Amino acid sequence: MSQATLPNIVSKGKSFFVADASARLGATGVRSFFVVVSRQDRQQKNGGSFCSLRLSDRTGQCEAVIWDDAKPLVSPFAVGEVVAIEFDISTYSGRTQLVIKRLRRAEQHEYALADFQPHTKLSLEELWAKLNGFVETFRDPFLQQLVRSFLDDPEVAVQLRTAPAAKALHHAWIGGLLEHIVSLLGLCDVVCPHYPHVHRDLVMTGAILHDIGKLEELRWSLNFDYTLEGQMLGHITLGIASIERRIAAIPNFPPALRLMVEHIVLSHHGRYEFGSPKLPMTPEAILFHYLDDLDAKMFSVRTELERSAQQGRGAAEMTEWVRSLERPLLDTQAFLKEADASDAHAEVTNDALPAEE
Repeated sequence: MSQATLPNIVSKGKSFFVADASARLGATGVRSFFVVVSRQDRQQKNGGSFCSLRLSDRTGQCEAVIWDDAKPLVSPFAVGEVVAIEFDISTYSGRTQLVIKRLRRAEQHEYALADFQPHTKLSLEELWAKLNGFVETFRDPFLQQLVRSFLDDPEVAVQLRTAPAAKALHHAWIGGLLEHIVSLLGLCDVVCPHYPHVHRDLVMTGAILHDIGKLEELRWSLNFDYTLEGQMLGHITLGIASIERRIAAIPNFPPALRLMVEHIVLSHHGRYEFGSPKLPMTPEAILFHYLDDLDAKMFSVRTELERSAQQGRGAAEMTEWVRSLERPLLDTQAFLKEADASDAHAEVTNDALPAEE
C-alpha cells in the first residue's frame, strides 16, 4: 500500500484516542494511529479467517479486527509497531471493537511518542531551565562540575528530557524523571536552609543523580520496560558506575566528596527491604531519603485522588485501598468545599423559612 492510500493522518495532531471509542459507537471511516499490542490470526466458524488485534495509545487498549474483505488493503506490520488505520467503531460481546478497513505501518516522523505513552503536563523546556538554574547556585565547584558533566552530555540531556522515573508507581510517564528531579530540587532548596549542618550542594547533587542509573535501567518508547542491564543490576548499581566514570574524568576530585555523593545514591531507598544496599548514615543522606520518599508518596496521593474523582466518587467518599500507601485516602479540599457548599445551602434554606409567630 502506498503512502497516498491513507493520507492526512498526522499523529502529532492525533484527535482520536482509545478513550473516545465508546462515545463514538457507530462512527465510520475514522482514522488514527495506534500501537499493535498483540495479533492473532484466527478461523471463523464458516471456514473463513480473520485477524484479531489489540491496539493501544496513551489512554488505554481496545480490540480490533480485520476481516477477509479488508485484508487486500492491509500492508505488512508487526506487534510493537505503530500503525495508521481507517476503521469503523462497533461492539462485540458487549465490548467496543474497531473494525479495520485499511491499515499500513506508520512512519516515525508521522507520530509523537506522547500519543502512546502518558507524559508530563509540564513544559520540558521550563523544567530543564529550572534544573540548570539550581545547578548555577552551587557553591562547590567539584559537585557543580560533576553534575554538569551529565547535563552537558547531549545524549544524557535528551534522555533526561524524556525518561520516566519508573515503569510503574511514581512519575511513570515521559518526562517523569525530570519532573521528579526538579520537584526534589525545590524541596531541597526550601528544607536545607532549615538545617545549617547539612551540606546543601551535596543534597542537591543527590537529587539530580540518585536515579541517573534509570537512564540505563529502563527503555521507553512505545512502552516502558526494563533493559537486560536494568533487570540484572538495577538502577542503583548502574548509577554508581556512571558516577564513578564521570568523577574519574574530573582532575583532583576529592575522594571524600566522592564517598559522600555515592553514599547518598546507594542509600536513597532508605531501608534494606526497599532495595537499599546501605542505610543512610550522613545528615545529607538521611534528609535526602525522606525528601525523595515524601515526593513519591505525595505523587501517589495526588494520582489516587484524581483517579477517584474520575471514577465519580463523591467528595465525602474514601478512595479504594491504595496499595503503595497501605490505606484509603480522602480529598481534604474537595471534602471541605462540599461541606462549605452544604452549610451555605442550609443557611439559605433556613433564611427562607417563615419566622414563628
